[in-house]
This record gives sequence, C-alpha cells and structure tokens, in this order.
Amino acid sequence: MSGILNSSIGRKFAMALSALFLMVFLLQHFAINILSVFSEETFNEASHFMGTFWAVQFLLQPILIFGVIFHFIMGFVLEYRNNKARQKSYVKNNGSANSTWMSRNMLLSGGVILAFLVLHFIDFWAPEINIKYFKGDMSGLLDPDNVDSGFRYYEELVHKFENPLRVGAYVLAFVLLSLHLLHGFSSAFQSIGANSIYKKSMKGLAQVYAIGLPAGFIFIALYHHFNH
Repeated sequence: MSGILNSSIGRKFAMALSALFLMVFLLQHFAINILSVFSEETFNEASHFMGTFWAVQFLLQPILIFGVIFHFIMGFVLEYRNNKARQKSYVKNNGSANSTWMSRNMLLSGGVILAFLVLHFIDFWAPEINIKYFKGDMSGLLDPDNVDSGFRYYEELVHKFENPLRVGAYVLAFVLLSLHLLHGFSSAFQSIGANSIYKKSMKGLAQVYAIGLPAGFIFIALYHHFNH
C-alpha cells in the first residue's frame, strides 16, 4: 500500500477507488432514507436492521469511516501536490482556460462536504452510538420499557428536519455535493482506466447520478420539514 501511495498514478487510483466506494454507499444510504417518504414502518424496519446487524456495525461501518477519512486526506494530498507541480511547471497558470470551475474547486466543495459530514455525524451517528453502546439500548424503541411504543428512527429523522437552519445547511451541502460529484464521478472512472469508448455514456451516467442523488436527499429534507 505504501508503495502504491508513493506514486502519482497510485495515489490517483486509490483516490478513485475510495470515491467509488463512497458513491456506492451514498446510493445505499439514499435507498433507505427515501423509504421515510413512503412508509414510516418500512423505514423503521430498515433502519433497525442496519443499526443492529453485526456485519454492518462492526465490519462495514469501520470500513466506511476509514473510507471517508482516507478520501478527504488523499484529496488534500493530491491538491497540494498538483498545486506544487503547477508552480514549478508554469510561469503563469490560467486555470480557468483549461479546466472547469468544478475541477478547480474540488478542495473547496470537499471541505464544505466534510463540515456537513461532521454535522451529520453529530445529528445521527453520535446519538446512535450513545444509545446503543453507552446506554446499552439495542431495542430501537421510542420507550425501551414499552414494547408497543414503536421504533424511534422515523421520529428522530422528522425531528431533525424541523429546524429551518439545519435544513438549509443540508440543502447547501447537497448542492455542493452535486458539483463535487459532477467532476468526481467521471474523474474516478478515468483514474481506474475506464475505456474512452464509454466516455460519452459515462458522462451521461455521471450527470444523472451527480444531480439526481443530491436532489433526492434535498427532497427528503424538504419533505419532512414542510410536512411535519
């Protein structure tokens, strides 16, 4: 691994793999959260399964946390090295003439997304860890002493989206995520050696994913904000 990360191509390849892993996670995360719009019961059942199944909690969750940290650290490393290389190679670099705004500001959008992830962890992940592993309540119930109280996941989700400031922060973060993905999606596939024959199809898929998925998350936040 250290040998791979010591080369420019290796770092880009590792960055691309972490990006693809996180994109798959985002799709899975959306698939569960969109259930909250259609069925409170189904959303609760899916959330309880994901929150208590050992493979998710003790295998996939640590991998996800590592993937997030690795992706952002590698992003900063690549940006630093790219800037250093440009300073050495060019007397004057007119970046806007050779690249898009999105590609030039991946670090900016990534930094805002990272700040959003911290908020998201504080909102949802940290309370879950506290309830399950510090308080020892794995029941998922609104009232652990009342088996008929129902699962708490839907109520917690709705409560988080009551605050308009929090909803605004989520909307802004997902807009920036969309911009980040518009460049990052196709860039990731290029870095792992996707054939140029599929470039046009990949560009279309990137646009659908990069616009559609964040828009879906924004819809979920706005739906719960205005309907409850």
